[in-house]
Amino acid sequence: MKQKTAARLGWSLLVVVLTLGGAAMVLVAFNHPIADLIENTIFFTIFLAMGLVGALISSRQHRNATGWIFLSIALCAGLAFAGSEYSTYALVTRPGSLPAAVWAALFAELMWVGILALSFTYLPLLFPDGRLPTRRWRPFAWITGGFICLVALLFSLDPGRIGPTRVRNPLGVEALRDVVRFAEGPGFGVLLILGLTSVASLVLRFRRADGAQRQQIKWFLFGAAVLALQFVVDGIVQVSGIRSGLLLGTVLPAVAFMALPVGAGIAILKYRLYDIDVVINRTLLFGLLVAFITVVYVGIVVGIGTLVGGRSNVLLSIVATAIVAVAFQPIRARARHFANRLVYGKRAQPYELLSEFSERLAGSYSADDVLPRMAQLAAEGTGATRARVWLRVGEHLRQAASWPSSNGAPAQERIAGDELPTFPGEGRAFPVRHQGELLGALTVSMPARESLGSAQERLLADVAAQAGLILRNVRLIEELRASRQRIVAAQDEERRRLERNIHDGAQQQLVALAVKLRLARTLTSKDPERAGGLLEDLQKETQSALENLRDLARGIYPPLLADKGLAPALEAQARKVPVPVDVDADGIGRYSQEAEAAAYFCVLEALQNVTKYAEASRVIVRLGEDNGLLTFSVSDDGEGFDTERTGGGSGLQNMADRVEALGGSLQIASQLGSGTTITGRVPVGGGDAA
Repeated sequence: MKQKTAARLGWSLLVVVLTLGGAAMVLVAFNHPIADLIENTIFFTIFLAMGLVGALISSRQHRNATGWIFLSIALCAGLAFAGSEYSTYALVTRPGSLPAAVWAALFAELMWVGILALSFTYLPLLFPDGRLPTRRWRPFAWITGGFICLVALLFSLDPGRIGPTRVRNPLGVEALRDVVRFAEGPGFGVLLILGLTSVASLVLRFRRADGAQRQQIKWFLFGAAVLALQFVVDGIVQVSGIRSGLLLGTVLPAVAFMALPVGAGIAILKYRLYDIDVVINRTLLFGLLVAFITVVYVGIVVGIGTLVGGRSNVLLSIVATAIVAVAFQPIRARARHFANRLVYGKRAQPYELLSEFSERLAGSYSADDVLPRMAQLAAEGTGATRARVWLRVGEHLRQAASWPSSNGAPAQERIAGDELPTFPGEGRAFPVRHQGELLGALTVSMPARESLGSAQERLLADVAAQAGLILRNVRLIEELRASRQRIVAAQDEERRRLERNIHDGAQQQLVALAVKLRLARTLTSKDPERAGGLLEDLQKETQSALENLRDLARGIYPPLLADKGLAPALEAQARKVPVPVDVDADGIGRYSQEAEAAAYFCVLEALQNVTKYAEASRVIVRLGEDNGLLTFSVSDDGEGFDTERTGGGSGLQNMADRVEALGGSLQIASQLGSGTTITGRVPVGGGDAA
């Protein structure tokens, strides 16, 4: 059956139900007092709602048998309603006015068998996708259908009286009276067992389902629980002898019976729009309070009233009201706690989680305390098996906290731009931002077959929003710690470089000079001519050693930079680079020692990178001053690199640390095949240094 055909059939059946109900309501006006009109209208509205839900489901999911079951229940109800009122009109109101009245009464009774059978067996068995939970349930489905047919057959052969008019069954067989009477008791028990087994199949389906289907089943079970609660309340009212009135006798039953089709419709069509956990929580709270008030009232007014011989005692009613008023608030608190524990389990209620996390934020900014607690609260509030807090440091997101805590090395993910990366093995990720800047992320992993509900997603989004400021402070601390480590590492590396250069260069030369001096001293008396040549060599080697020591001194802080300034010092170094380098100074002047040293060593670092990696044919160094900023740039026409995939390396990081320590900034622009440009800005005063 195609979708359009199924939709037309579903809506056509709903029109049939509406027509049958309308006709029955017309007959109700003739058969019953006006006071009964409201009750019958509510009855008809309930089954019309089932038909409407069935039509909506079948028009959107024509392969889902649940929609056709609801339509069948509504159609059976319409036929039963119309048949019952038809027989009443033809047999009681105006006897003999309409034909086949007895057959209409029998037909109406059989329709009620169909309503009960479909509602309590096949509906929970096939919900929510219209298919059996597994193939193993096929024998049960056939047995259920066969038993329902057997019950209908026995009922149709019952020689007793049927319908509200209590007319004799036209198909009744007197010889089967004892058989039918004997089968009524066991038959009811078997039908109850079949219904409970169908409900058990729904529970098993819930345990095996994923998060989405679990939400659907929760909606259906919620409607069924409300209906079951109505039967319990009705039983209490009947036993206690309380007058039901309009509220208990009409309104509450109508709401209870409407809860099943409405819950099923939401479950299949709109379950993602509403959070069932919140609905169940509020319903449990309301139901517990109603049960408490009912028990107190029945226990005092009815119980004690029966003992003293007066159920209508005004004093007892006042005492019951006073007890309810005094105990209401403590009972309400305990009922809320019980409802929260029943719905949310061991995990914290969302508002409790937010409140506790806010208190943590207000009282402490220690990463060792707040971030692990943030991960723990996120897991407890959602029922997740794992929660992680990620902190952005540079171009990476690094795991800053995890619950349960992990002993391995912190995980790390590279980010591109300002968007979250894909976290392998994580269920959902929520960005943590402050003033629009991405500072980190919060990730959770749910148990198998479970997913985050809408309330849980809002909860984590709110936690992530509140964590923006704390992550900014933590990141500043982490960046400060990392920069200190880099400074110490750079200082140690520079010491090792100087030691290596002195040991392998100047020290070896000086040792060689000392050896040759001893040799020259020996040869002075023995071979003066050879000693003279050796002294000339010593003079040249001494000059070379002196140049090496000067180069070492220039590496620490070049004298030319101190004497002549930035442009001459860089021009001198450019002549030593194997790649042609053009230096464009643009008329810059003299600046503080720190600013000139930062620009000088950054340019030298960039030139070394060009020599090692760029394979360039030309380099341009530009120096300038712009609004209180000393600017420098190094551009090459080399191979370039992908800045999003390739890290900057220690050299670029050292350059950034140098300029940022003075309040400046460093930018790197590069593309594969288009060369690289490194631009730096260092505040030197005389203008806005922003």
